[in-house]
Amino acid sequence: MRPLSIAVAVLAVIALILGQQSGSAGAIGMGVIGLLLAAATWRAVAIATFLRIFSIIFGVEYVLTGAAFLVAQSGAWPQAWQALVPPASLTITIAVFGLIVYAISFVPGIARIARLASPYFEAPELTTGHLWPLKPFRIGAGRLGTLLLVFLVVLNQLQVAISLRLSFFNRDFYNAIQEKDAGSFWYQLIYVFSVWAAISVVSNLIEIVANYTLLIRWRRWMAEKFSAAWLGNSNHYRVSLAGNADNPDQRIAEDTRAFVNQTYNFALPLLTQVSTLVSFSIILWSIPVASVLPGTDITIPGFIFWMALIYSVAATWIAHMIGKPLIGLEFEQEKREANFRFSLARLREYSEQIALMRGENAEQKHLSERFGDIVSNFYRLVWARVRLTTFTLSFGQANVVVPYILLAPHYFSGKITLGIMTQVASAFDRVQTAMSFFIDRYQSIASYVASINRLTTFEAAIAQAQAANAGDKGIHEVPAKGDAMHVDEATLSLPNGQPIVRVNDLDLGTTRRTLVIGPSGSGKSTLFRAIAGIWPFGQGKVGIPAGAEIMLLPQRPYLPQGSLRAALAYPAPLDTYNEAEIKAAMQLTKLGHLYERLDEVDLWGQRLSGGEQQRLAVARALLAKPDWLFLDEATASLDEKLEGEIYAAMEQALPQTRIVSIGHRSTLRAMHDSIVIMQPNEDGTFSPKAESREMVG
Repeated sequence: MRPLSIAVAVLAVIALILGQQSGSAGAIGMGVIGLLLAAATWRAVAIATFLRIFSIIFGVEYVLTGAAFLVAQSGAWPQAWQALVPPASLTITIAVFGLIVYAISFVPGIARIARLASPYFEAPELTTGHLWPLKPFRIGAGRLGTLLLVFLVVLNQLQVAISLRLSFFNRDFYNAIQEKDAGSFWYQLIYVFSVWAAISVVSNLIEIVANYTLLIRWRRWMAEKFSAAWLGNSNHYRVSLAGNADNPDQRIAEDTRAFVNQTYNFALPLLTQVSTLVSFSIILWSIPVASVLPGTDITIPGFIFWMALIYSVAATWIAHMIGKPLIGLEFEQEKREANFRFSLARLREYSEQIALMRGENAEQKHLSERFGDIVSNFYRLVWARVRLTTFTLSFGQANVVVPYILLAPHYFSGKITLGIMTQVASAFDRVQTAMSFFIDRYQSIASYVASINRLTTFEAAIAQAQAANAGDKGIHEVPAKGDAMHVDEATLSLPNGQPIVRVNDLDLGTTRRTLVIGPSGSGKSTLFRAIAGIWPFGQGKVGIPAGAEIMLLPQRPYLPQGSLRAALAYPAPLDTYNEAEIKAAMQLTKLGHLYERLDEVDLWGQRLSGGEQQRLAVARALLAKPDWLFLDEATASLDEKLEGEIYAAMEQALPQTRIVSIGHRSTLRAMHDSIVIMQPNEDGTFSPKAESREMVG
């Protein structure tokens, strides 16, 4: 950025010197605005990467177009290429764009968008690029994204130039018709329109390919980034406990897609519309007629331009006032839609339990209430859209006739030709369309803002989950002395901050098998989750033996979608264990009848009984062979005889593993060497107290 800023400043100084010597107002204006751009470019190193890309583009374009203009001013430009000399107004316009980019970087809403967008364009990881006809090549993901964005910005600017050229074709074409000049008519049609129309078509096709390439790569990167942050460090569990970010699945799947698409669909079209506004405003300003202010002799230069400007600004303000409620309604609609989908997913997940309880009527009522929430907000959203659409459609219809009403007196008086009238009417339409950018997209803006808000709050929720263990907060893992697991001076709390467990001095693993007992709600499972490192509420330290592998089996195990083999190996890859190991584990856990179905893909969480699911989880542990195995009522669905056989299987297959269990059956006492009892305290909390005992045979 700094070398570019210096180049801009040098060119601006040269323009000022040449402008003063030649008396060129264009060169002087280019020099003044160039110095401002140089200062903005120098300071742009501090703005977000996404916006800095645009600053670089405009800085480079200022240098290139400005240098070409100054070369032409000095007389060194080839005579045959005079038509390609960029005017000073183009360079000044580019500089204004650069200043605008720097200025809007301080707008809070734009800063939020740029902060969400920038990490992709900074991504250092390598990816494979495909650019026909070149062979695939390796390049940084952020660098490739930047190159695609720069290419698309420049391509959009070229398309505005093509539109401007076709505007002049429109003028000359209709003048030829008015003058019945057949030669000029066919020349304009064949050698001007056909050529530039073909270039326009090709450029649009290229844009489509580059556009979709950028969007899918950007979306994939954002989805992976958010899912990694959500899954990392068990943040998904902590976020769900805190309850401060509803429906994370929608935020990762839908809101990242909406953000990427809408950011692109606002940034580049907005740039195109601004370029169109400036380019076609010049046409409106330069129309060879002037209007007199009614009742006076005051002539208004650029009357058509000012009318288009006032007309569009007024319409934009009215549209904003009418459509403002849409933002909140769109956000609420997305939330209610997600809640309805979540209810349906829960129904599918617990279909067996619901069927056993004959809860279909209750579920139908619940679903009706959820959809009723959607309907009630939807009608509010519809009426808000109807009000806005009524205005935008009326505004669009008026746009067709307004320029002709303004120009008709000048045409019929002979002051302008038919070609000029059609060109100016077209330019008026392009200017008001550019000015009406936000009117036409107000509904999309409302949805865009909702997506930004949802991603921002999701980021905040993840950051809050990560911060739960920052500093002295949270439950921290520290190296333990010896082979025992030690918890000392720890307080475990509920998500609302209420303490539930106080641990003064607890050693686990002094015996091979420990049973934790206590009344329901005494914090046994919370203690297990704190030891496993996923419970964020409270503070204290858990001493873990160096290099120890810990595995926790909950009462209801998780079975991923896919084959039974993958469910057994989870979370390891499905090819981690050989056939002999898998078969032995299944035999020990009484699952041999499922061995022939190992590679069958099914919804195993629905196909297997509760007892089979718990035995499958134990089979995982037999395969993984952890150093510590925590069983949180992980055999509660088994009868006492089968439960004893499963514990005997663990004793046989895991001779080096220390087992800590939560359970309520009295028969479990005989399967453990020591007992930890959750004893009540006066403040309503519970504390684990270890009581060693001889193993009961």
